[in-house]
Amino acid sequence: MISTSARLLRLVSLLSARPSWTCGELADQMAVTERTVRRDIARLRELGYGVESDPGPWGGYRLRAGARVPPLILDDEEALAVAVGLREAALSGVLGGDQAALSALLKLRQVLPRRIADRLGEMDAAFVHTTRLDQPQIAPGMLLELAGACRRAERCRLSYRDREGKATARDVDPYRLVHTGRRWYFVARDVRRNEWRTFRADRVGQIQPAGRPVEFIDPPDPALLVSRSIATGTYPLYVTIRLPLPLEQALRLIPPTVGTHRPEGPDATIVNIGGPNADGLAKYLLSLATPLRVLSPDNVREALLCRTRELFEDNVNGQPR
Repeated sequence: MISTSARLLRLVSLLSARPSWTCGELADQMAVTERTVRRDIARLRELGYGVESDPGPWGGYRLRAGARVPPLILDDEEALAVAVGLREAALSGVLGGDQAALSALLKLRQVLPRRIADRLGEMDAAFVHTTRLDQPQIAPGMLLELAGACRRAERCRLSYRDREGKATARDVDPYRLVHTGRRWYFVARDVRRNEWRTFRADRVGQIQPAGRPVEFIDPPDPALLVSRSIATGTYPLYVTIRLPLPLEQALRLIPPTVGTHRPEGPDATIVNIGGPNADGLAKYLLSLATPLRVLSPDNVREALLCRTRELFEDNVNGQPR
């Protein structure tokens, strides 16, 4: 049995998610009785929430149009604790999904009193998040700006640096933010090219709303788009391997952000992987610690054999090379 306060928060979240709910639908979603729903609705009204209802068996509950959630009362230390906790959850993925934490942080910034919100903005400049795998960092303020652009769904002018460091300005229709565990990617439709693009968030210099709302028809799966973009990026060398594993197991071993996969029958998968050079690819393949066959190119196969022989000789002789 969840606490009353947790149940009320859940009820507010449901009422905010769509225009109207019947009492029965809310009871099913919250796993409580309809009587409990009616009592909780009464409590929300006492707390100042504008909840309207229509009579009859097909009537429903809804938040009053234009109603605002009562202000969140936090002192400075509490506001700082909540904001830092949400920010760290978004950056680290500790909750398993960073979008919920990022969305909550964005909402918190919007409802906090201006004095506290401004102070938190100043504190962002003082926070340092350690890099992972020597990856560039993205400023928390920029992360929130990109999230806000996605939420507003309006055209923006994006200042961006490409992989060569060249500065460009593009008109884009923001859609989603995707976190791969290493980097943040901004998914948007490039207006001039009329195609979906992925942008590394740490390369965004500025984003300016244009005030023009956009509507997406049949948008792509943002996570899949980012995965394919990363896996098929420009690398000096590519290796093709055969894994004696079904496609599902091969995807768990080599993520779609690392390679592109295609099944070869029910028990094998062909994977293409890009890398800096033959030795770097051989080192990665060896780290998989699984049987595999290098189909091409020959220089990666030779580099893998060389590393395997060195490993064998080190362990036979008992002395490192």
